Amino acid sequence: MSTNEFYIFKSARLGFRNWLEADVDKLTDINQDPQVMEFFPGLQSQERTRQFVKRMKSQFQEKGFCYFAVEELSTNEFIGFIGLSVQNFESDFTPCIDIGWRLHTEKWNQGFATEGALRCIDYGFNDLKLKVIHAIAPKANASSVRVMQKIGMKELKRFHHPLLASNEKLQECVLYEIVNNLRA
Repeated sequence: MSTNEFYIFKSARLGFRNWLEADVDKLTDINQDPQVMEFFPGLQSQERTRQFVKRMKSQFQEKGFCYFAVEELSTNEFIGFIGLSVQNFESDFTPCIDIGWRLHTEKWNQGFATEGALRCIDYGFNDLKLKVIHAIAPKANASSVRVMQKIGMKELKRFHHPLLASNEKLQECVLYEIVNNLRA
């Protein structure tokens, strides 16, 4: 189904594209995996996933970026998302552009998140001319924090996430950033 024309850009092993209706069921499976969603308030329903995909498609049309649907190039298999999105919850650093990822567990520990995030940073800085990109994760999510460090991001601070205030395990979050030194 996928061809090179679908991809907005690629990395060595990944193709990044806008969302298709066919992605909703596949992302719902990922969003209902307790292992994947360990550091989120809960599993996400198909309807909530459908709304997310709709929001991402709309954001891409408006801004030229979103949490992109990602395929493994060798198989054209949808494996999750990696990309950039606007975060605008109430804080002293929002609105900001966040880099994030969510991959099927079968694709963990293979360097896909790191590879994809680096490619998205390149796209953000070189194609979109962004000045800074942030990353936010619960402090307890050591795997995501490790990816943030591997892609050259620096910790700015720890904070209590207002949308996670009722979740003791997740409320303490870290804020990382990477600055486009050519545009700072």
